[in-house]
Amino acid sequence: MKSKTLWLAGMATAALSVPVAASADSGFFVGGSIGSTTVDETFDGIDLDADSTAYRITGGYQFGELFGIELSYQDFGDVDETIVVGPVSSLTSISADGWTLGGTLGLPLSDNVSLFGRAGVFFWDADVRVDGFSIDVPSDENPYYGAGARVDLSRNFSLTGDWSRFELDNVDTDVISLGFEYRFGN
Repeated sequence: MKSKTLWLAGMATAALSVPVAASADSGFFVGGSIGSTTVDETFDGIDLDADSTAYRITGGYQFGELFGIELSYQDFGDVDETIVVGPVSSLTSISADGWTLGGTLGLPLSDNVSLFGRAGVFFWDADVRVDGFSIDVPSDENPYYGAGARVDLSRNFSLTGDWSRFELDNVDTDVISLGFEYRFGN
């Protein structure tokens, strides 16, 4: 898993070193999104299938229409589930958040619509509580990737929609979100 994380970080760094001609689409941007986190995993015969509200705050730099880098804070919200094992039921709450560092690759479809892919490294921390008792989960870093679409409403403001998968050790978490992006200097 560490080699996959290092590979993604290397690819993001390589994308940054590619010379790209400056255009009207180049420059710094900030954005935010809100969406839904989905966790659907089985651990030793125990099913965890829950949803939560997630949000992301992003900043970065776009190098023309094709390449970009981004740094984001991602919060998955609280995933709550009552887990039943035999005659015993336990309220389990999982919350995770962290920082992403990655690159984006764009594909313009028209003057104001484009598709994009993203990948990078997610540096995360989680809290797990079972019936009020906290379980220590060590911080870690794992890969993330996703895809989405951007619709430009003006030279500086866009609406975005995307799906991202975060591979948190043995748990895959999907986030579907809608958001905005504001570009400076265009």
